[in-house]
Amino acid sequence: MNKTPLMVSISGVRGIVGQSLTQDVIVRYAAAFAEYCGRGKIVIGRDGRITGKSIGNILSSTLISMGCDVIALGVAPTPTIALAVECYGASGGIAVTASHNPAEWNGLKFIAGSGMFLNEKENQRLWKIADSASFTYASWDKLGTHTADDAFLRRHIDGVLSLPAIQPELIRARRFRVAADCINASGSVIVPQILRELGCDVIGINTDMTGIFSRTPEPVPENLGPLCACVRENGADFGIAVDPDADRLVVVTEKGEPLGEEYTITTAVKIILEKEKKKEPVVVVNLSTTRAVDDIASRTGARVVRTPVGEINVAEKMKELGAVIGGEGSGGVILPMLHYTRDAIVGIGLFLQQLAEFDGTLSQFKESLPPYSIVKAKIRIDSVGTIDIFERLKELYTDRGAINTEDGLKIDLKDSWIHLRKSNTEPIIRIIAEAVSEEEAKRLIREVQQKLT
Repeated sequence: MNKTPLMVSISGVRGIVGQSLTQDVIVRYAAAFAEYCGRGKIVIGRDGRITGKSIGNILSSTLISMGCDVIALGVAPTPTIALAVECYGASGGIAVTASHNPAEWNGLKFIAGSGMFLNEKENQRLWKIADSASFTYASWDKLGTHTADDAFLRRHIDGVLSLPAIQPELIRARRFRVAADCINASGSVIVPQILRELGCDVIGINTDMTGIFSRTPEPVPENLGPLCACVRENGADFGIAVDPDADRLVVVTEKGEPLGEEYTITTAVKIILEKEKKKEPVVVVNLSTTRAVDDIASRTGARVVRTPVGEINVAEKMKELGAVIGGEGSGGVILPMLHYTRDAIVGIGLFLQQLAEFDGTLSQFKESLPPYSIVKAKIRIDSVGTIDIFERLKELYTDRGAINTEDGLKIDLKDSWIHLRKSNTEPIIRIIAEAVSEEEAKRLIREVQQKLT
């Protein structure tokens, strides 16, 4: 049996529990993070997986043994944990989560005292400490303390409801009927709760918080069949789905059809820019995010800045430029007025506000948005290096469009674009193409694949 290696990246540490993510790995990285944070106060929480509680116990015991005071939120979304780091003035935070990976996976995502994830340079420092494995544990009289706070979800909800862009009474007046799929993980309490507080009639599926996933975790169209059926069968106004750690939000129309994950950030950008008073507000998204964001921004005179893929890359650029909103096309919304973290709960609030202001159904609202289709594919790179591939394509496309090499290779054409990035976990190159029609996006991908054969 081939052993899946431990994944150590800018997204934290991730592996299959009992195989690559073992007790000694958890202890080593927890102790390293305690050292990295100067043995200060650490907030921890978990996404609800069945392996999360035991990992959280190991994590907590290690941090306390290093002299850190631990604030444990229990099962909580990753954005809730990040927000708690800021509110508590903690030195850092750790989310026990493997995001959208299958149930046998789990991991640790590291949060700086700023409430933002560690960037590449900060991660390099943490990895160096972990690799040294030379930790000094605290003496018996200098151990840290453990405090449980299972009520912080309330502060997260209050933070969203108090956002200037959101008018709770207007939303409540619409009395939306909403189907919510929380995959029995960290969104199972907070998602239905904020919906109900905004006057929604909630039909919950997978909201038992058992940690047993009833579908493939990633909230992409092919995994949302039960939610689509639930919307149709119950006459819901729309459906929403989140991933296990509730930092990504996707929506299903009243017809039981996926809106498309790219339209989460598009909708959020639209509602914020319509209310923004700055002369030239800035929006930050990654290179693989839909061009619909640019079209929406152009209507209000906003400027769009793009970064390499990765939440921390977007968040840091937002902070640098004073952006009013940002995020990623995978369903991640970052609203700095609350914090610099992808947050499905913020996304829910902004989405409800937009639909409350729109006089029509979600399907009709979609028709008012710029129409684009994104198609994704991949190619193996066993025999050809990525540098050779990218150089070859640069030569072929230089006269046809704008070339960007910040993150792999992106080619911006007149009415479409294509982005190629090397995977961090597989010997493949991921290919993403967007055009005004699905057929054209598929044609672009076929064209690139043919040029590489």
